[in-house]
Parts: sequence; C-alpha cells; structure tokens
Amino acid sequence: MELCISSSTKLLNKNPCRPPHTLICSTSASSLRNPVLQFKHRPFGSLKLLSPSRLIHYLQPLPFPRNPCHFAASASSSSSSSSSVALGNEKEDRLPADIEVEETEEPNCRVRLSVQVPPAVCEDCYNRVINEFMKKAKVPGFRPGKIVPESILVNYVGKKNVQKATVESILKRTLPHAMSSVTGTALRDSVRIVTKFSEMEQTYSSLNSLRYDVIVDVAPQVKWVPENGYKNLKIVVEIDSDIDAQRASDQELRRRHKSIGLLRIVTDRGLQIGDVAVLDISATTMDQDEVQKIPSAESKGFHFDTEDGGKVLPGFLDSIIGIQGGETKTFPLVFPESWKQENLRGIHAQFTVECKELFYRDLPELDDSLSDRLLHGCTTLKQVKESLLQRYLEVEQTAREQATDNAILDQLQKMVEVDVPQSLFEEQGRQLYGAKLLEIQANVKLNEQQLASLSSPKAVNEFLEHQKDNILNAIKQNLAVGDIYKRENLQFSADELVKEVENSITEFKRQRQEYDEERIREQVQEIMEGAKVLEWLREHAEIQYITR
Repeated sequence: MELCISSSTKLLNKNPCRPPHTLICSTSASSLRNPVLQFKHRPFGSLKLLSPSRLIHYLQPLPFPRNPCHFAASASSSSSSSSSVALGNEKEDRLPADIEVEETEEPNCRVRLSVQVPPAVCEDCYNRVINEFMKKAKVPGFRPGKIVPESILVNYVGKKNVQKATVESILKRTLPHAMSSVTGTALRDSVRIVTKFSEMEQTYSSLNSLRYDVIVDVAPQVKWVPENGYKNLKIVVEIDSDIDAQRASDQELRRRHKSIGLLRIVTDRGLQIGDVAVLDISATTMDQDEVQKIPSAESKGFHFDTEDGGKVLPGFLDSIIGIQGGETKTFPLVFPESWKQENLRGIHAQFTVECKELFYRDLPELDDSLSDRLLHGCTTLKQVKESLLQRYLEVEQTAREQATDNAILDQLQKMVEVDVPQSLFEEQGRQLYGAKLLEIQANVKLNEQQLASLSSPKAVNEFLEHQKDNILNAIKQNLAVGDIYKRENLQFSADELVKEVENSITEFKRQRQEYDEERIREQVQEIMEGAKVLEWLREHAEIQYITR
C-alpha cells in the first residue's frame, strides 16, 4: 500500500538524479574532457567504474560532434595566427598566409570566432585538392600517374565536386589555426561551424576567399561567494536515526527472532502492538467539491506488521488499534506536507479499513539455544548481538561519510557563481540519464522496445528539462571540486593511479566488456582528484551532526 509507506527520504538520496550513495565529482576545471563522473564511495582498493552497457548505445548523440576536439597550438596572437597548429594528432600544417580571426564573447561561456581566409590560402588548398584528384582519378585516355590537364580533370570530376572538396580542405586546414586563441579552454565536442556550407561555397566561388563563423563553448570560470569561502565551511549533516548502529542491530535481531516464531490466529481480542493484521484498505478525498477515490491507497490483503507503525501514514496505526477480525473501521487522516507524493500533501482523506485476519506471534524464548538459527556460526546470544552490531557499525560509518560528502557538495554549489555552457549541461544531463537507465535496468529487466523508448530523444530531452536545476547544481559541484583541487595544489601518487587503472581494467575484462584504456585512466584520475578534495574539505570544515 503505497500511501502507508514512510515518506521520509533516506539520508543521502536527496537528488533525484543521483543513485543512492553516489557522489558526483570532477576533474579540475582546466581539464574538462569529462566534466562529470559518478562513482561509488568506497575504499580505492575496491574502486569500480561504471561498465559500458548496451543501454548507453541507445542514447541519442549530442547535436555536436562526439569525437574529441583537443587543440594544440603555439599561438602568437588572439586575433590572427600563422603559427603551427594541430587538430588532434595531425602533423603541423603551416599556411601560406595569415588568416584573420575576430573573437566575440557571447553569453553562457560561448565564444564566436569569425574567420576570414585570404585568397592565397584558398588557392593553396585548391592546388592540394587538384593534386589529390590527379593521383586517384582514372581519367579515360590517360595512364595512371600521368599528368592530366587541369581543365580536363575538373570536367571529369565535376566542377561542383572540386569546389566542395576545396571548401572542406580550407576548413580542415584553417580551423585549428582559428581555434588557437581558445586552446586549453575549449570544451570537448562543443565546436560548431555555424555558417551554412552552401554560403561558404558561394563566397569561395565568387571571391576566391572564404569567411565562416565558429561557435565554441569554453571552460566556465568559477567565482566563489565569498572568495575562498570553501576554506571555512560550516556543515550541518542530518543523519537518519534508522542508521544508528545500535538501533539497527537491535531491529535486525528482532526481525530474525520473529522469523523463527509462528503466527497464530487471534480469536478473543482486538489488534495490539506486535500483532500482524491482514487488511483491505481504501480511501477517498474529503476536502474537495467532488469525493474522489485515492487509487494508490487501495490495497487488498495488505499484511501489516504493527511493529512497523512508524513507517505508515501518521495516525494510521492508532486508528486501527483494537480492530477485530471481520470488523471495519472508518476514520479521517491528513497527509503531511512532507509526504513524498506532492499531489497528496495536505489532503484530508477518509480511510476505510476492513480486518480480514488477525495474528499474534508465538515466539521462542530468546536465549543461547537460538544463536545458530539467528546467525549461522554463533554459539551464544552475545556473539549474535556483537556480530550484528559490528556489521551495522560499518554501515553507519559508511553512511555517515556519505552524508558528510553530500552535505559538503550541496554547500559548495551554493557558494559558486558560474555560467554553464549548453554543451556541458547536455553532457552532464545525458550521463546522469544514462546512469538512471543503468539503475532501472539493474532492478527491472527491460526489453529492447522499452530500452528504445526510454532512450529516445523525446525521453532524454524531457529528463533534461525536468531535472534542469538538479543538473545545474551537479555541474556547479563538479566545477567547484575541480577548482579547489587546482587552488590547493592537491596531488596523489602515480603508483596509486596505475594501481586503480589496472584494477578497473581487470574488472572490465572479468565482465568481458570492451574498454578504452585512455578513457579509464581519465575516469580514475577524476575520481581520485574528487576524493582528494573531499578528504581535504572534511579535514578543514566545521561539521555538526544532527540525528532525525
């Protein structure tokens, strides 16, 4: 019965974009090749990266190229460049004349580069294209390798095809030079030539020169408010009482004890704490013009353990105490403002509950004789209690650390001001959506049709729109973490990095999945940088823990 389940959010899963017990960290702002990386909070010795999945292949590509766009340059000027610039791993390619580049800053960390290519460069590119066609084209009447007159070659290949190839050659050779002013700050996969190809063809055809505009997103600058505020963090961490080790171990012992006992039918009294009731439940609205059923409150044959009364709608348990088998009770309840279903918050409802069956537990005496049944291998009740407590102490410590890290990250994103480029927003959102699909697939086996539907452009875009604030907050967290890593000159050893890369590759091989070693290295490095920042912040922050 969904309406009778506790509405409290367990400690760390405040961000609906984020899987439980998951942190989001990033590499430094100067290396934003993968601005977002999700990782499990666990000792580095057991680090595991998210493995590739067929789910990811369903996600539609971004509206800009997915191949890396790393520019290496020895720039001499921000407005023009005749220096040697390489795109990717291509060899240096000097131009016969300077190109002119006008740089204009636009909102959201976007730069427009207006590129003017002189006739000398266009002519050189044309000659290269002709030479390539000369080598490859098999012109009738000419033996391979023989020089073909230019006019005959152009007529054979087609003037339009030569023109297209020339424009493409111009773009390929001049773009790296044009990008030299944003080398080191341009975000991967964000470069877009916005001038229509047809317009470039027309300009080249009529003027023997070329002009085109390039839009590129650059790494955003992080502004701290107040400046260096991260150095004096004051964090309040809310810890759910359910993770208290002693309380949790006592509850687990009680659960195991109850599993050994027998359920017997109650015949001579009403419902008491400790009983189990089989209930038929329904509810209708009370404070609306038209009475309506609340479908999610309807439940037939609901097995209700009264010892779980704290997990149901407030007042529900008190309202049915004393109910007998075969009896029906009707009573009003109000959904609290903190209820997880927003449309029910504050709603006055009329509940009708029929008790179908009523049981009490016949439990054996809790002593050493039950030890092995309670926990295999134990010979005394004391051993059982100590073992359970130790388990939950580890759980409590992990949860406390996770809650602390999440509280720190939440605080960081509130202290930074940053303009987020659209490409960075979409990349972050798609990674989070991919992680969400992985989580769904892990819990519910989806068929190919369901995967295709969930991975459609419409589904992805709806997720980006609905989760916009959460995505932006995650980006701010990542950029803040990266900025701190750079400012505080934090480091980790090369041996640690190598070890974790090897562990991750081993895991991919064990899962028989393809992997990119360079990408794994990037991810591991980002994880380790983020962990170093959180470690540093925990040491320097003033942290107060509150149990709720």
